[in-house]
Amino acid sequence: SRPRLREGLNPMSNMIRCISPVDGRVYAERPVASAEQSHAAVARAKSAQSDWAARPLTERIDLVQAGVANLGAMNDDIVPELAWMMGRPVRYGGEFGGVEERTGYMADIAADTLAPIVAEDSPAFERRIVREPHGVVLVIAPWNYPYLTAINTVAPALIAGNAVVLKHASQTLLVGERMVRAFHEAGVPADVFQNLFLDHETTGELIAARSFGFVNFTGSVGGGQAIERAAAGTFTSLGLELGGKDPGYVMEDADLDAAVATLVDGAMYNSGQCCCGIERIYVTAGLYDAFVEKATELVSAYRLGNPLDAETTLGPMAHRRFANEVRNQRDEALAAGAIPTVDPGLFPADDGGTYLAPQILTRVDHDMRVMRDESFGPIVGVMKVESDEEAIALMNDSAFGLTASLWTADAERAAAIGARIETGTVFMNRADYLDPALCWTGCKDTGRGGALSVIGYHNLTRPKSYHLKKAT
Repeated sequence: SRPRLREGLNPMSNMIRCISPVDGRVYAERPVASAEQSHAAVARAKSAQSDWAARPLTERIDLVQAGVANLGAMNDDIVPELAWMMGRPVRYGGEFGGVEERTGYMADIAADTLAPIVAEDSPAFERRIVREPHGVVLVIAPWNYPYLTAINTVAPALIAGNAVVLKHASQTLLVGERMVRAFHEAGVPADVFQNLFLDHETTGELIAARSFGFVNFTGSVGGGQAIERAAAGTFTSLGLELGGKDPGYVMEDADLDAAVATLVDGAMYNSGQCCCGIERIYVTAGLYDAFVEKATELVSAYRLGNPLDAETTLGPMAHRRFANEVRNQRDEALAAGAIPTVDPGLFPADDGGTYLAPQILTRVDHDMRVMRDESFGPIVGVMKVESDEEAIALMNDSAFGLTASLWTADAERAAAIGARIETGTVFMNRADYLDPALCWTGCKDTGRGGALSVIGYHNLTRPKSYHLKKAT
């Protein structure tokens, strides 16, 4: 269900194509860079990186923030472009607010985070640890939040003194071009930030050739495994944010209306195509019926349709294949006894293709794929639980571990439960949000590494120690 390395490649024409989920037409296409062109681009990036890293930190920060500002100035064009490429309704206004927030935070903490750690500065010795950029960073970004996921690494990597090569998903083919144009017009050198249209084979060859000091990949588990295979033996640093099956747990003292509103939005926003979207919900027995009733009422009021229509609240999924995977999980669950609570007749735009009616399922269990496999679509299963112990066991019964959303008035209880959940982030009374001050990370098949926060800078740089004995 996540983006794949090969998605959108037409081997007959050697073109990468974006097929619009809105109407099925080819919205954009670009030629695949040859191996020679790709290696030459990396060579230029390596050559330009040292001069970029030698610039004052404040100058790099100013240029990166100016690039982000230029991106914001394009928002009126970006929003409908995203609707055509991946189906998000224009009413939601794009991703610039989050891009600006994350870049601003990383800019604010850069000086302190990247400052040397001084162990001694005396007449006899100077001992310190400095953080050096890796060199060239490869960012392989997905289509579901194409600007937000890219900026998580692009902005701090550039600020830290790296050169960046961006390979974007075919479904959002034009995003990389827009990003580099915005940054180049702000004054970031062309060779320091490059967008390449790469196929799977060339991407693997570049990684295997130690072309990059760091590779950040957001996508499928299979894609992450391919990155690890390509990097095997090179000791290249990797950041991998892969699958998710994020749970929500509603306890007896929860604010029910707030829990319903947030968890339903977390499950259905962006047609469910969110890395940390809510994919399974566990509700204490006393609130279960009321939760299901309120959630069903909320989802039933959605409007599925053309994302360019300002009245649309739920657009198409990005690709027919993704929608069919959700349909398969749903139909398998129904055949096994699950109960749908949302009337599909309320969504006449469901065409059996990319347009897919949202659904809530009850009487589900963990024998069903809809409660185990990543759905990445507008569907969620809701289970009744009798205790914290049962909820914890169910939340941990997953191959994935990105976020978990706990709903209670008791912060100590939430923290105690959170300590026992195998996940990267624990939310209390919140869901589906990325806080740039906190490390974005996961465990198990969700991958490894961490983006944003102080730790994000640590991953995008390497430590170097200086032990200088002064002449006496």
